Amino acid sequence: MKAVLSRLKPYLRWVILGGTLFFLLKALKDNWQEVTAIRITETGWASLAIALGVTLLAHLCSGWVWGWIVREFDARLNGPQATLIYLKTNIAKYLPGNVWHFYGRVMAAKNAGVPLGTATLSVVLEPLLMATAALLVTLGGFGLSPESPVAGLPLVGLAIALLALHPRLLNPLLQRLSRLKLPRQEAAPTPATPLRLRRYPLRPLLGEMGFLLLRGAGFLFTLLAVTTPEPSQLPLLLSGFSFAWLLGLVVPGAPGGIGVFEATAIALFRPILSPGLLLSAVTLYRLISVLAEALGAGLAYLDDRR
Repeated sequence: MKAVLSRLKPYLRWVILGGTLFFLLKALKDNWQEVTAIRITETGWASLAIALGVTLLAHLCSGWVWGWIVREFDARLNGPQATLIYLKTNIAKYLPGNVWHFYGRVMAAKNAGVPLGTATLSVVLEPLLMATAALLVTLGGFGLSPESPVAGLPLVGLAIALLALHPRLLNPLLQRLSRLKLPRQEAAPTPATPLRLRRYPLRPLLGEMGFLLLRGAGFLFTLLAVTTPEPSQLPLLLSGFSFAWLLGLVVPGAPGGIGVFEATAIALFRPILSPGLLLSAVTLYRLISVLAEALGAGLAYLDDRR
């Protein structure tokens, strides 16, 4: 069975990517007239500009939080350094393989004086914290919304997510993952004193929640450019965005979550928004997200030149 799964694994990403692209193309084919009829007003362009600024701020926040994660292992990397490294390397997540931003971040942190093992553990812990934060925002918003399809969801999911980050449970996993080989790089040598979390990573978790909330705000401002949702729908929209972003993070085969995020958002929001508006909103948000990441990388590059 394991041999069969091992053979099928390389094709799984293409199956997922093909399925999501087919879903998006079919949705566009069925609703192209509504999409082409949408016009963006001056107020809408202002909303898109705000969305771009908020999304860029979210990436700045994420870089700063990554610096907190590095310092959880008692390594020295200040906030501005961490943010510049994060901005310069994050754009590489759109390359095939979806690991090159991690590799670049580890190497850049190592060049900045961070031990290789610490840098490796930081990029392992970051997506775990992001996924937990996205789950917390998702469950919190669903619980607050009367239109939620999972209203009254027990808090068991929250408890599991929070307990999974406890050092007693997380340290053995981090120790195993820190010994994995990076692309074109030997595994980090195991130090005499094993690297481990000495306390619950509460501050980085709260920081990642702030990052998700800023990303969600950017999506809501993008949505305002094409429609005006009801105030009662905002918790559900924020939760649905977090869930779609979470799937884009964890589902293999989609660099940067391209396709997975859009397909999930359309499926979740179809009961409350028209497909044409959704297609326009998720397409605009993808453009804004990539533009914000490219702008952040460009600013970091200019800072290096300066």
